[in-house]
Amino acid sequence: MSNTAELLKGAAALFPDEVVTTAHVRHFDLPSNAGRFALITLDNGHDHKKPTTFGPASLANLDLAIDQVEKEAAAGEIVGVGVTGKPFIFAVGADLKGVEQIKAHDDALAIGKGGHDVFKRLARLAVPTFAYYNGAAMGGGVEVGLHCAYRTVSASVPAFSLPEVFLGLVPGWGGCTLLPNLIGADKAVTVIIENSLNQNRQLKGAQVYELGIADALFEGADFLEQSLLWTAAVLRGEIVVERPVVDRGDAWDQAVERGRFVADSKVHGAAPAAYRALDIISAAKNGDLQQGYDAEDKALADLMLGGELRAGLYAFNLVQKRGKRPAGAPDKNLARPVTKVGVVGAGLMASQLALLFLRRLEVPVVLTDIDQARVDKGVGYVHAEIDKLLGKGRINQDKANRLKALVSGVLDKAEGFADADFVIEAVFEEIGVKQQVFAEVEAVAPAHAILATNTSSLSVSEMASKLKNPERVVGFHFFNPVAVLPLLEIVRGEQTDDASLATAFAVARKLKKTAVLVKDAPAFVVNRILTRFMGEIQNVIDEGTPVAVAEKAVEPLGLPMSPLVLLELVGPAIGLHVSETLNRAFPERFTVSPNLKAVVEAGKRGFYVYDSGRPELDPEVAALLKQGDTALTEEQVRARVLDAVAQEIGLMLDEGVVAEAQDIDLCLITGAGWPFHLGGVTPYLDREGVSERVTGKRFLEQGVASVPA
Repeated sequence: MSNTAELLKGAAALFPDEVVTTAHVRHFDLPSNAGRFALITLDNGHDHKKPTTFGPASLANLDLAIDQVEKEAAAGEIVGVGVTGKPFIFAVGADLKGVEQIKAHDDALAIGKGGHDVFKRLARLAVPTFAYYNGAAMGGGVEVGLHCAYRTVSASVPAFSLPEVFLGLVPGWGGCTLLPNLIGADKAVTVIIENSLNQNRQLKGAQVYELGIADALFEGADFLEQSLLWTAAVLRGEIVVERPVVDRGDAWDQAVERGRFVADSKVHGAAPAAYRALDIISAAKNGDLQQGYDAEDKALADLMLGGELRAGLYAFNLVQKRGKRPAGAPDKNLARPVTKVGVVGAGLMASQLALLFLRRLEVPVVLTDIDQARVDKGVGYVHAEIDKLLGKGRINQDKANRLKALVSGVLDKAEGFADADFVIEAVFEEIGVKQQVFAEVEAVAPAHAILATNTSSLSVSEMASKLKNPERVVGFHFFNPVAVLPLLEIVRGEQTDDASLATAFAVARKLKKTAVLVKDAPAFVVNRILTRFMGEIQNVIDEGTPVAVAEKAVEPLGLPMSPLVLLELVGPAIGLHVSETLNRAFPERFTVSPNLKAVVEAGKRGFYVYDSGRPELDPEVAALLKQGDTALTEEQVRARVLDAVAQEIGLMLDEGVVAEAQDIDLCLITGAGWPFHLGGVTPYLDREGVSERVTGKRFLEQGVASVPA
């Protein structure tokens, strides 16, 4: 038994649930008498819904297939070897399920070395090797192809990436070493660092070819046939693949520096994976591949035993699994069909909602408001957005015409909502206004219609309390911008029945939103935590900490923007309103900042001006601020803010606002852009020791979003 086989056999014990990929070898004669060819097909026996991955047993199967073709190549029985995948899938990388079980550095090292040892054998075969990227390829799937001499890609490939840094790893089976040596450091930094940290941005087939990762691009319909014709021409010498010379001078170093700038702006040094990947890319400048592979092995092993990877995998599983099967949602068979939607209000939020319902449900959507000008403006907004989609080629003229015909606006709610199945209000955030709107809608809408509220902080039960049928009222809280943020907090009022709730979840699924069931508690989840977070920042500023120190204190959290820039995005008036709502509910913990009140009363849109292109404290705001004389350090500010957040989360879990801590993380990742690489908020608080300091216990058991004990 070879060292590689022993290594993989040992690692396989850690992956008991591996979906094993076979590596089937078949032989045929290439066109134009180019010779006998061996094609290895990677296939896990499932359709494209369960993509092909590489766990230890799968790597062992590929190792055996290479044993076979190595002998055939040495004997002169074949002229080349190709690798391809099952329909729609090439391979999507390492099987990460088992990674969560690894506790020992040697076991982690075996995963890296096992992949390297198998893939390197492709590069050492006595005949040319070819990778045919026929479908989705990620991570180890991309890397197995990088070890081949030539690559083709299908124009229909929807997703191609090295996503490891996004999860808290590095491309560790050759990606960090081979890719910059193939396409140059700058393009490699874009694929490995920039795309990963931009929410795991994927490449399409044509982009893979344009970057120089693939040598030829063919249409999906006859991709393999065309690839084999091309292969025959390469082997006969009719096509000579010429690749540009890689610049190993200053351009390489500048690319690595650019990568560090991207990493700093995205993770602020709070996660090590991007920096480890950049170190390997930097060292790959000398072209010593084995040195690069050894560095990848070490980085993989170190990162596998780090909290960030476990947090990244936890966040990934939350979004991919829990987000698709919401905890506590009623039986979906109780849901009623929705064939027409009503929207009360025609302002910006209401218009965004109308557009979303229209695009996803493709049913009639009718807006109402208090005067014709507002109604016309709302419908006009939807039409203009449809025209933009048409202009970008996202929809065709036929679809644009159909969507425009489905949206309308009326002043009379009776006319608009008499046959609506789902009516959502997006009017002024004041309980009396919302109660009046619901009373008017209940009087004209059918008895089965769901009455949904997009309130961000008010009581859904109180809103429904004066209706004849309060059981059909449900909270349906979207996040701005509606088209971008996936979260939808679905709030169950005291009287809401299962059928109404099931219908709300069914609609959320059609809207392609991540729905989380939330108890009817003040400000629900995201706004309650963010308001406590922002409130503590405002408290320390009010007490005397300089604005710049308070802002910089939370940079290590790697949030997408600083607290005061976020306040600007939300709008200071809305921030003030939510803090007042929560202050009424929990006066001992939620404050109303007199400085924020002064900023709102002065009509300021935020704390900053951007005259130099960078945020600078607005002199007019600076003149308004009345501060005490207690100035804290960055560390003191950060400790206070994190303690406040941990306390609030502990109380929310005690109150049963959501089923588990996992739902709080899912809400903050999908509704507030809380960093994916930190796993959301609770793993971060656990890792930093804040949870135990404040609540006396961890939010998540050891081994969940962390290395098992």
